[in-house]
Amino acid sequence: MACVKIAPGPIVWAKIRAPLACPIPVSMRLLSIKYRLLLLLTLILGAGFLATSLASYLASREAIEHGIADQTLPLTGDNIYSEIQKDMLRPVFISSLMAHDTFVRDWILAGERDPAQIVRYLAEVKKKYGAITSFLVSDKSSKYYYAEGTLKSVSPQATRDIWYYRVRAMNKTDYETNVDVDMANRDSMTIFINHRVYDYHGQFIGATGIGLTLATMSHIIDRYQARFHRNIYFVDGSGNLVLAGKSMRDGHGNIRNLPGISAIADQIINHQSAPTHLSYQLGRAEILVNSRFIPELGWYLVVEQNVSDEVRSLQRVFILNLAISFGVTLLVLVLTLLTVNRYQRRIERIASTDALTGLLNRQSLELLFQRAMLLSRRQAQPMSAILFDIDFFKRVNDTHGHLWGDKVIRGVADVARATVRESDVITRWGGEEYLVLLNNCSLAQALEVAENLRTAVERHDFGMPAPHVPVTISLGVAEYRLDESESAFFSRADSALYQAKQHGRNGVHAS
Repeated sequence: MACVKIAPGPIVWAKIRAPLACPIPVSMRLLSIKYRLLLLLTLILGAGFLATSLASYLASREAIEHGIADQTLPLTGDNIYSEIQKDMLRPVFISSLMAHDTFVRDWILAGERDPAQIVRYLAEVKKKYGAITSFLVSDKSSKYYYAEGTLKSVSPQATRDIWYYRVRAMNKTDYETNVDVDMANRDSMTIFINHRVYDYHGQFIGATGIGLTLATMSHIIDRYQARFHRNIYFVDGSGNLVLAGKSMRDGHGNIRNLPGISAIADQIINHQSAPTHLSYQLGRAEILVNSRFIPELGWYLVVEQNVSDEVRSLQRVFILNLAISFGVTLLVLVLTLLTVNRYQRRIERIASTDALTGLLNRQSLELLFQRAMLLSRRQAQPMSAILFDIDFFKRVNDTHGHLWGDKVIRGVADVARATVRESDVITRWGGEEYLVLLNNCSLAQALEVAENLRTAVERHDFGMPAPHVPVTISLGVAEYRLDESESAFFSRADSALYQAKQHGRNGVHAS
């Protein structure tokens, strides 16, 4: 007994399986050629992806180490220095403007007669530039002015006023950066830019400037650190930690006392403006260091990066590459399997269907008929067949050529598909002949289907050019008889078709 599968849709095809009683073939106990091919493809792709990913990982690791030491850290230092010039050094320029402002100098030289004027000036500077404080100390009166009035009078004996006399004694530079408490802001730690003020003859007459809170500067460092993903901090000329980001926020004291970096502390504090490239070990981690002196602040900018952190991210990329490679390999295998199966089905379809119309060919229908015949006998269901062909088909070829003849053959097949039941099977029997096998269909029902089909073909416009050649069909219908052979059944249908032609064509006749 043959098992037949009929796929729905405009193209009908059949697939025949071997009898159920046949033994399991030897090939089922071994890998088929197809699956051995897939296994070999898996091994080749897997080995290729693994070798490529491993080579890429090793090369990238070496490139990262050299890139960090020779390019990344120096470039980061340059970028941060540029940012510092824009953000941190802005107060230096503001202090310089204040020190060279003719109003400030004229007000001091005029005897400081109206303190409200300088207070208003300092308040406007503070407001305009967003400073935490702005100040002026007159050398003649020793008075300390700020944005809210006169704070006090400075004195050489006061510890908190040492900064002023240090600025007063400077002779190599006009300003300094100083971290100190701000009495005008509840003794909060503040970075002061102290700038010397001269009269028009170059004589020292006072000091002015603005201040930024240490917290504000720390936020700036945090922004740099988040942007560049590296450890960034500042130390002064003695090695004391002045400013740091969150990673070293709790760090205090001198870098000479910090683990690891203490070994290179003297090399960092080298009083050279050129960048210095260093490294040190901290446990198992190798830390690369780039430092540079910033003369505008008198501090050293130190940028650190843990090479192990970069390698860990590279390891994650390596694992991700392996996962992607596995996914690509799996996808290739699935696509290969689908392609092989698709072409296998295509070959089966080509072997069982008519190339011109897409209908089942005669050989496939003969196999399909065996199953339908057994089913009809077992379930006592009627089965009928309609055999029909195109009337005077030679006229179409003679009038419009064989290409139009092929179009008519395809057109009749399309009309038949649209007219018969979905469960019916249409076959190109040969030439311009077609056969429709109708399961669970009596002779009366088959005659009705045949008449519908005849009418549909007669009314269908095949789009042929002039001169018009009518296209009609003649149909012979037969119902299967119990224990009737296949040849006898189809012979009766063929006889009925012959009788339909004998009666003038474009008609239906039953046998």
